[in-house]
Amino acid sequence: MSAPIAFGDLITVRKRALTVETTFHEFGPAPARPVRTAAALAVIENPYAGIYVEDLGEFMSQLRALGTVLAKELVDALGGVADVEAYGKVGIVGVNGEIEHGAVWHEAGGWAMREALGEPKAMVPASKAVASTGYRLMVPLHYIHASYVRSHYSGMEVGLQDAPRPNEILFGLVMADGGRVHARLGGLTKEAATGLDGLR
Repeated sequence: MSAPIAFGDLITVRKRALTVETTFHEFGPAPARPVRTAAALAVIENPYAGIYVEDLGEFMSQLRALGTVLAKELVDALGGVADVEAYGKVGIVGVNGEIEHGAVWHEAGGWAMREALGEPKAMVPASKAVASTGYRLMVPLHYIHASYVRSHYSGMEVGLQDAPRPNEILFGLVMADGGRVHARLGGLTKEAATGLDGLR
């Protein structure tokens, strides 16, 4: 078994998890190919649990390395960069922390996914909460190149039965290799999107 990866003095990982959901069918005809949605999660100690620290910059910076590992894990699970079409991110902070401790993931997790996927333009949607152990949260997803592509508005529920403990944070990244099965509500399609401004 390999040794744990060192992410920095502020980052101590208790556990990681990778989940891949494959949707083969949504009542109508089977799609040409199933849609896979994957979540990579890490549970870490919250270095600021129970205290107020003004500057969270170093914590955010060190989390980039963790984000890079999770993003690569997802890309590999879905078959490569060319297969990833949607993304999102999540932070669930244990009750001895504050919502800002989860918000550091906006930059760290989002940066890591963009780098792993070749710098797509669309913003990375996110959910975050301060919650008790075992809490689960829906992570919003949308198309990586253009946020207005309606077929890729989706989500994945994430969480772990024993996390986050009061002094922990659960951070996660989510990617999918397609939009909703049988998406048929009109709007901008991925084929018509230019991806130049991250919106259309």
